[in-house]
Amino acid sequence: MAAELGSGLETRTVRLGVIPLTDCAAVAVAREKNLFARYGLDVEIVREPSWANIRDKVALGALDGGHMLAGMPLSATLGLGGLGRPMVTALSLGLNGCAITVSTALWRQMLETDAAAGSSALASAHALQKVVARRRASGAPPLSFAAVFPYSMHNYLLRYWLAAAGIDPDEDVRIRVVPPPLMVANLAARHIDGYCVGEPWGQRAVDLGIGRCAATTRDVWTGHPDKVLGFSAEWAARHPNTHRALIAAVIEAARWLDEPGNRAEAARLLAHRPYIDLPEEIIAASLTGRVRPGADEEAVAVPDFHVFHDGAASFPWRSHAAWILTQMRRWGQIDLGVNIRATAAAVYRQDIYRDVAAALGLPCPAACSKAEGQHAAPWSLEASPSSIAMSSDLFMDGRIFDPERLEDYIADFAVSAEKKIDLRDRQKNA
Repeated sequence: MAAELGSGLETRTVRLGVIPLTDCAAVAVAREKNLFARYGLDVEIVREPSWANIRDKVALGALDGGHMLAGMPLSATLGLGGLGRPMVTALSLGLNGCAITVSTALWRQMLETDAAAGSSALASAHALQKVVARRRASGAPPLSFAAVFPYSMHNYLLRYWLAAAGIDPDEDVRIRVVPPPLMVANLAARHIDGYCVGEPWGQRAVDLGIGRCAATTRDVWTGHPDKVLGFSAEWAARHPNTHRALIAAVIEAARWLDEPGNRAEAARLLAHRPYIDLPEEIIAASLTGRVRPGADEEAVAVPDFHVFHDGAASFPWRSHAAWILTQMRRWGQIDLGVNIRATAAAVYRQDIYRDVAAALGLPCPAACSKAEGQHAAPWSLEASPSSIAMSSDLFMDGRIFDPERLEDYIADFAVSAEKKIDLRDRQKNA
């Protein structure tokens, strides 16, 4: 297996960028448990301060690839922001893993307006809507939130959460970009009132007593994609065997991570540089699914807070890419000229994943896409050579994303009770 995938490598030395987040775990484990070495690879892990750094360094060749936001290869390929360069991913680094955190002061206001604020993601969003309305009526400035990158699941899930309660993310609040490691400092300095970020930066704010978890992103969309292993399309084309060996090693690491007994060891590995460099107990909270909502609250069980391989978590679903692209269209980042299906197929390279899965003898989904939001309970996915056990995939508002009906999905959203989202470019061109 390792000998087959590790043969014919175009290069053995690879530089991968990571951001200090718990969801870089599969890359970290592949390095620290010598899984890259098993495939003949010498991988250097480079800690980067921001997602823009990783994007631009991969585009310029200063990094060979790295830990990327699920939307980053798509946005880079479309030339959105910074250095536009075609990029690809053939591997998801996991599902879920993030939280929406608000300042303790804002959380108190939310509870004052609605005592049910902590009962669900939708309830917390409605409590926030009441605070937003009260502030507007009093003439107070809009609340300020942060996401890690304009083309990130964090931005889209934060916006989804807000809009589900009738809060217009572009009119009623302000959303700015802050790199993950700087979120806590910005919250402490009151530059922002809340943020959506991957762990451990939500739990870090709770640990310091300055933040409260308003919702996990798992509660906004259970089983959502978040990060991928990405490369420039040029690098992947020039190094096909090295690319497959990298994917094989990270898949093995992801499988190791989904063995429950290994999560504590993973937290110890991630606690040091070049990874997260925080106390391991903070990292372990989300890894083990025992998350504290607030500093004075007991930890609660959050099943599947991080999923790295189980439930086809490693598979680069085109429907995940398509959903991200629908949100880019919904929020005016791309226009009607972008072919969502073609872009998803070009960037999310399932052919490469299937080759590696076959060599490893692992089941692989038979389909390229799947509908999201249909399953409230565990279900079975058709795959080869055997089916795959899957978990719930619900959205907080009960919607279903059908990748065969993209335009209907986009057009059906309302930002608020009064304002219907329409395809803005269609209006301009009518």
